[in-house]
Amino acid sequence: MIFTEVNTFNSIVGSALKGFSLNKWRRDFLLEIFMLYLSIPGRINFKQMSRYSKHCEQRFRNQFKEKFDFMSFNSSLITPHIGKRIAISFDPSYIEKSGNKTPYLGSFWSGCDQCTKKGLEIAQIALIDIDLNQSFHLEAVQSVPSKTLKTVSMSLVDWYALSIIERKEELQKLSRIVVADAFFSKTTFIQPLMKNGFHVISKLRDDANLRYKFTGEYSGKGRPTQWAGKVDLENLNMNVFTQIQINENTRAFYAVVNSKSLKTDILLVVEQKTEKNGKTIQRLIFSTDTQMNALDVLAYYHCRFQMEFNFRDAKQATGLNHSQARDLDKLYFHFNASLTTVNIAKIIHLSNKKNAGQPFSIANYKLLYHNAFMLNRFIEAFGVKPKTLKSHHLVKELLYFGIKAA
Repeated sequence: MIFTEVNTFNSIVGSALKGFSLNKWRRDFLLEIFMLYLSIPGRINFKQMSRYSKHCEQRFRNQFKEKFDFMSFNSSLITPHIGKRIAISFDPSYIEKSGNKTPYLGSFWSGCDQCTKKGLEIAQIALIDIDLNQSFHLEAVQSVPSKTLKTVSMSLVDWYALSIIERKEELQKLSRIVVADAFFSKTTFIQPLMKNGFHVISKLRDDANLRYKFTGEYSGKGRPTQWAGKVDLENLNMNVFTQIQINENTRAFYAVVNSKSLKTDILLVVEQKTEKNGKTIQRLIFSTDTQMNALDVLAYYHCRFQMEFNFRDAKQATGLNHSQARDLDKLYFHFNASLTTVNIAKIIHLSNKKNAGQPFSIANYKLLYHNAFMLNRFIEAFGVKPKTLKSHHLVKELLYFGIKAA
């Protein structure tokens, strides 16, 4: 393809692939598949890929079966563009799937429908950058249904923790902080991660059982006193807590306390935000790293929500829900290819200095690369010379046709 936008795509993806031992066929396939995910409108499945490619459907089925290290690829892709204040983020998402022959088909929680539904679930491991306020996909793994896990005496939460621990060598090169939502503030998730060198940032229930640590002198008699009473969240002890005024409507109080349920000391940050109607919303955010900056703890937790946009963009634009495969390896490749394509679009956006301060829109990039893909086909078919002065402004007009201004 001759367009600058496509050259940028090839340069970014090609640079990320440099560290991989791939033959020419596999390398060309990966460049093609990410371009297809970024340019195919409508459903993205094997049949549709063959329609937009010069290759047959069976080629895609065979190539999806081959292993690929998406974790390393995405790390290479995003590392040049991220800052220092980064963390690992973890969140599962429900995937629609009909039929009865798909592996790991089970009942999983759907956040959109607020109920348990039959289908699949993927657990996404991502990286968040609080300076960019962005989330970048690293790897998605298919969740194992609870019924299957019971046969090996595991819960789904145990499996979630294990899926991070199994990748700790690669993840800890990036960060040792794991950010997860309130569902994961359980000892069965947090204790295994802490034992493996991670720290966790999450949210506690409003009725969390917290205790002040005793800091007085030992009396010399009996067992030393450990606790100085329960934390009353409606009446904080300001001799222990420190107040921060974040903005006109938000303030926070932080202190190191002990969580009875998590069986560890935590840095507790009580965030209080006053709404326009005068109602005050209180959130209990914590970190198992008691030396962290309290404002960073809040920033990491709030940035975690950027992961939801990864799922939204992949489901709306890059076919996350569209795979009809019934093979674990093919499903793994599809889920990760879909989310990685969103990554690539974000990196293309960040690498262009003209986009500084401009919001990222996957819809714009989807349309741009679809236009480029179709124009290239027309140029090849009709023998048009797009670089001539006569054609230049017409090609540019068609390339950006339908794209919304930021």
